[in-house]
Parts: sequence; structure tokens; C-alpha cells
Amino acid sequence: MSLKDHSSILFRESRPDEGLRKAVGMKRVDIITAVRESGLKGRGGAGFPTGVKWNFAALAQDTVKYVVCNADEGEPGTFKDRVLLSEKADLVLEGMAIAGRAIGAREGIIYLRGEYDFMRRHLEQVIASREAAHLLGESILGLDGFDFTVRVHMGAGAYVCGEETALIESLEGHRGEPRNRPPFPVNTGYLGHPTCVNNVETLALAARVIALGAEAFAKVGPASSTGTKLFSVSGDCARPGVYEFPMGISIEDLLREVGGEEAKAVQVGGASGTCVPRKAFTRRLAFDDASTGGSIIVFGPGRDMLRVARNFMEFFDEESCGQCTPCRSGNRVLLEGIGKLEQGCCSLSHLQELQALGETMQLASKCGLGQSSPNAFLSIVEHFKDEILARQGA
Repeated sequence: MSLKDHSSILFRESRPDEGLRKAVGMKRVDIITAVRESGLKGRGGAGFPTGVKWNFAALAQDTVKYVVCNADEGEPGTFKDRVLLSEKADLVLEGMAIAGRAIGAREGIIYLRGEYDFMRRHLEQVIASREAAHLLGESILGLDGFDFTVRVHMGAGAYVCGEETALIESLEGHRGEPRNRPPFPVNTGYLGHPTCVNNVETLALAARVIALGAEAFAKVGPASSTGTKLFSVSGDCARPGVYEFPMGISIEDLLREVGGEEAKAVQVGGASGTCVPRKAFTRRLAFDDASTGGSIIVFGPGRDMLRVARNFMEFFDEESCGQCTPCRSGNRVLLEGIGKLEQGCCSLSHLQELQALGETMQLASKCGLGQSSPNAFLSIVEHFKDEILARQGA
């Protein structure tokens, strides 16, 4: 998928490593202040303020710290990080180096999704070229004490490792399972040291924040969701691909750009996101409205929404790490319930029980996988109940 360029910040023409060159002349606290004042929030989906996370890690009392680039990108329907790493690896590595300077880390790790092994050689070549140009390694750009190296670590194909503590467990050679929090990774992360885990897109945008200035970045998008966002658009549309739009764009405006005007629904945020029906296409893609890590799946008028729900629940039933009962058992029960709905033998009272189970999973599951896995099912039942009940002979 190639990038479709709109209102670009990430893919605009700019001086190479402009942000890093500016960061070399800035105090660490000033870098963090700029990122915080830009309003940049994590682009992996959680939307935690990046400057706040960096500040927590910077304040941690430890001589060893790490910057981890979360390139696991396992969310179905999401492929924008792959494009960034393929076309803008230098920008991502620039952002990692800036983060390293800001928090006082000397080592960075790219945690790369196992299915992206084909990109490993490319990334290692870019790392080597940056080391040769003194953009990584010791005394970056001639600044004594600014030492920062990066290595690539391959994941093993587990969806749950997109969650930062499960990712850290995997980095340490353990089974990828979420940790109890607190402590948080910014205090006790990789090998027990303060660790800043940021999404690929977040790190690339952080480099642009320093290059453009916090004020210029903050002027793009609404105050609650500043800057631009990469959207992985797929499904029933004429022009799928990766698009960069200002945060706050409405779903209907995005659909117009991608040729999906006839859609009956859009899945915002991938399999773990929310299904938005046509009547709600005026909603905005922003952290305070329809929040997303970047996946936009378009469903045309002929799509069977129960089949969509089954597809997503099969994925989560397979990917649950099994550590907690609500997720381990709940996903299986929801999947079985969808089967009864498809067969037309699910009563209204049982459907209500399934909805209650999904809501319990959202509250009781240990990590984001179980907390979000019922989302698609619940939103599809909410917005397409008539279509579903028509199959039950009700």
C-alpha cells in the first residue's frame, strides 16, 4: 500500500534530520516541554500524552534507561507503521534518538512484528548508515555525552505483545503476557530499568514536532487531538491505502476521499475498535470522539455484519494469551453465541446475556486485549440488532 498524501506532516519535504539537529542544541527539559506543548499523543491507539510519558522516564532515578519502538503492528486492518518503516525509517530513528536524548537513554530497541521479518535487513542497513554519519552511536552530531545505539528485536507473532508490558516480557525472553501495573514501564520496564515505549508513528511525529516547533504542530487538528494521523484504509472502497489527514477529520469526509461513500458501516480502530453505522458518519476521528490507532475498515451495503463479528471474534479467541478468565473464556463464549445467531437459534434473552458478558469482559479483563475484544461484537449488535434478530425468526 502506498501513501496517499494529504495535509502532510510526516511525508512533507524537509531537511534531513532537522529535528535531531535542533535537539542537539536544546536542553533535555526543553525537548520534553516542546513535545508536551505540541499536544502530541500516542498514535498506537491509547492516546497517552507523549511529553508526559517522556517526562516520567526522564525523572526516573536510574543510570540505565531504554527507548523502545513498538513496531509490533498486529491489529487487523492496520498497516501504516509498515509504510513508515519502509519509506521513512530515518525519520523513525531520528525520533528514537531525540527520545533517547530527552529521557537520558543510551540504547533503543525496535520491537519488530515477526511477520515483518522482510524489513529487518532494510532497518539494519539504515541503522548502519546513520551510525556512519554520526546520527547514531557515540557523540551524535559531535555532542559529547549524546550516545545512543539502536538494535532490532524480532517478535514472534503474538497480538498481545502490542501491549507494552507484554512486549517487554517478550524482549526479556519470556512468554508475552501483560504485567500487573503499577509499576509502570517508565519506572520499571525492560530488565527492571525505566523504559519509554512509543509507537512507530509517535516517534516519527516527535521528530517533526522538534523540527517544526510545538506551536506549528499544535495548530493542526483540534486542541484535544493535535497534528496529523496516518490511517490504514481497507475494505469496500475504491482507493484503499495509507492516508495522512489532520486529526479531527469526520468519517464521512474520509470516506469521500477514499471512495467509500456507499458504506453501511466503518470499523474504526481495527478488530478491537468500534463499528460505526452510516447514521453516525459525522463523528470525528479524534481522541475525544471516534478514537483509533489508525485502522479504518469500510463495509459496503452487501456485507453481513454477523460474519464480520465472527471474523473478529475468531481472531481474539485465537490470540488470547489465556492469563485471565474473562478473556480466555469470554471470547470463546461470545464466538459460540455468534454461531447461534448465524443459525437463527439464539433467543433475545440469550443475546442480552452475551451483551452483558461482553460488558463484563471490558471491565474485568487484565489487559487491553480482553478489555477491547468485545467492542466489535457489542457495537454491531447495538447498531444492527434488527438485521441480526431478523435471522432468529423473531
